[in-house]
Amino acid sequence: MNFLAHLLLSGDSEEVITGNFVGDFIKGRLSGEKIMGWSADYLLGLKLHRHIDMYTDGHPTVREAKKMAANVLGKTAGIATDIYFDYFLAKYFDQFCNESLKSYSDRMYLVISKNDRLIPEHMKSMVRTMIRQDWLNTYETLEGIKITFNRLSRRADFLDVLVLAEEDLANNEEFYHNKFNIFFPQLQAEAARFIREN
Repeated sequence: MNFLAHLLLSGDSEEVITGNFVGDFIKGRLSGEKIMGWSADYLLGLKLHRHIDMYTDGHPTVREAKKMAANVLGKTAGIATDIYFDYFLAKYFDQFCNESLKSYSDRMYLVISKNDRLIPEHMKSMVRTMIRQDWLNTYETLEGIKITFNRLSRRADFLDVLVLAEEDLANNEEFYHNKFNIFFPQLQAEAARFIREN
């Protein structure tokens, strides 16, 4: 899943939210000196991020979506599928949250800014750009998704093919939406269980 989903699946604790948000930018084992000084909630957020990714990657419905995307996008299908699912989450946000997408996004930007001390230095430039360009709200349109894929395609040569992802999503929107509707409620329940039991 991409940023919007990770944020929404974090619950109400600001430090869990922040830990989940930065999860892709903290590598390696979460133990020893590395985690010294981190709060239990921040650490829970990091562990939650990894659990969400593991659960998502192993889910049969997600695998079906990735298989479809791989027809056009090859090895980048997993990246594309994560963003496709954030598109559906944003587009139908009122089905999953009692707050509007705009209100929720603005609140998350405030949470992220307020907890700047918990964001890794090498992530801060991207976070500033994300807030300034309002990435969370751009996810709800195909035009916004196209901008996201164009930005990603410039990061590395093997990502070039992502310029085709918006067209793949548009051509197969009903298929991907169906997979999202099956998968996301299960992921919500799993994330809530993980937070509750950890």
